[in-house]
Amino acid sequence: MIFMNKLFPDLHKKDIYEIDYRGLYNKGFRAVLFDIDNTLTTHGTKADRSNIEFFKSLREIGFKTCLISNNKEKRVSPFAKAVGSPYIYKADKPSKKGYIKAMNTLNVKREQTFFVGDQIFTDIWGANNAGVYSVLVDPISPKEEIQIVIKRFFERIVLFFYKIKTDKVKKNDKC
Repeated sequence: MIFMNKLFPDLHKKDIYEIDYRGLYNKGFRAVLFDIDNTLTTHGTKADRSNIEFFKSLREIGFKTCLISNNKEKRVSPFAKAVGSPYIYKADKPSKKGYIKAMNTLNVKREQTFFVGDQIFTDIWGANNAGVYSVLVDPISPKEEIQIVIKRFFERIVLFFYKIKTDKVKKNDKC
């Protein structure tokens, strides 16, 4: 179960719009790191007006942002340019080095940083290994490459145990 805790997000939300960014900023967070595909947009899709406005709203709150993707630069760079964010490509998630590089790029500490992604075995595990607050969002689209579809099966098992843990915490908080 200790290993399983490395896979549990600190927070689980339906999508990026359900996260209370202002509340997190008020708690001392100053940087948001994002996965791109199936977190901010569907696989391979260019940044659209809603993505651009979303990143603008984060900057208005006071956040610095950075994109962290295992994808190639030709995918990550145009999206990052459109939303006005630095980026790390070929990040090798769940390795913590991409997260650390992003924090160094933004000149922020671990305790000031949170990460938002849709995959447990890359995004969340990597953020947790890097000591970064992790936020899991549900994938935008069910259309994914076969290796991700296979991982999603195992993610459902992790989420089952995560729900048991969070339900137990909620029950204890009521006592």
